Amino acid sequence: MVSLRCAPMWDITTTLSDTLAQLHRLWPNWLVNAAFLLIAAFLLLFLHSLTLGILRLVLGGQLSEFGRKLLHRIGPPTQLGLITIGLGLVIQVLPRRGPEIDLIQWLLLFGFIIFLGWSAITIVNTAADLYLRRLPQESEDSILTRKLLTQVRLLRRVAVIVIGFLTLAAILMTIPSVRQYGVSLFASAGVAGLAIGLAARPVLSNLIAGIQIAITQPIRLGDAVLVEGEFGHVDEIQTTYVVIRLWDWRRLVVPLSYFMEKPFQNWTRQSASIIGAVFWYVDYSTPVEAVRARFLEILKDSKLWNGEVAALQVTDAKDRTIELRGLMSAASAASAFDLRCEIREKLIAWLQEAYPHSLPRARIEVESVPTGQSQAIPSPQPR
Repeated sequence: MVSLRCAPMWDITTTLSDTLAQLHRLWPNWLVNAAFLLIAAFLLLFLHSLTLGILRLVLGGQLSEFGRKLLHRIGPPTQLGLITIGLGLVIQVLPRRGPEIDLIQWLLLFGFIIFLGWSAITIVNTAADLYLRRLPQESEDSILTRKLLTQVRLLRRVAVIVIGFLTLAAILMTIPSVRQYGVSLFASAGVAGLAIGLAARPVLSNLIAGIQIAITQPIRLGDAVLVEGEFGHVDEIQTTYVVIRLWDWRRLVVPLSYFMEKPFQNWTRQSASIIGAVFWYVDYSTPVEAVRARFLEILKDSKLWNGEVAALQVTDAKDRTIELRGLMSAASAASAFDLRCEIREKLIAWLQEAYPHSLPRARIEVESVPTGQSQAIPSPQPR
């Protein structure tokens, strides 16, 4: 019974071997091997496309948008892996192997190493995207979301760079001449390593700073910062630099190492809430209590005020005016700026209507001089 079942397979193998032997007698070995490998590659590509098509057809209605993107993402690396592994197995059954087979095996080894690195990068990106999808919805004061978003994106970029470097190193080490050079370089790594380290110091410092920022979190995506006298929000954190979106939509590009070596202001380190201040310069006759009451009324009517801080005080007295400072809090730096402008405009309009004499004025006192008398103006004395 066993021999009857195996007979068809044995006949197919015998027929294939006889066909290859006849082709080798008619054509050169390299041409037959190349044609056989090419046919095998087309069959493997067809098998891969057929498998993915079946998966999309069967799971198409059950997969989410993320699942469809994941299925599309794993297509190219699995295709490369199937071809390299399949052709490697096919080479082992070729009846006649010429010197060109060594070159093909070397290329297949290259492809297999690339497949491993590509697969690792795909796994890292997929895991990062899956983790980010589970984060809570972002809000104006979602510090936890911005913290995790910054960590995941930075660590993902570092992991991709490390995997890419290791993949390139593995590919180069398969070349005999490069392997010998690498061994000799490691043997004399003193001066060479020092020179390479000095040359790559800016890149390495920014890469290490990226890891430190991902762990210690001095800045996060969306943070309001003041850098080099410019105020803006952290728009991007790349592997070696940070992009800050300024208030007028300009972009300030700063190296990552800057945030680990120089001081800067982070207005949303613990919370996005911030206190804003508005100053008015009014006349001494201004009723401060009435202004304070009106200030609180305007503040309570504003949708931008978060209800935490509200105060109006006389903070200075100059020769012609007194200084009133109004403090107010808002949920974010952008809201605080708009709130300050709103309170400033409305209180000035109220002062113009209710107490027009409270606006800054210059006082001049004129004394009448009796007729026939003139007041001598003293001439300046030399010093």
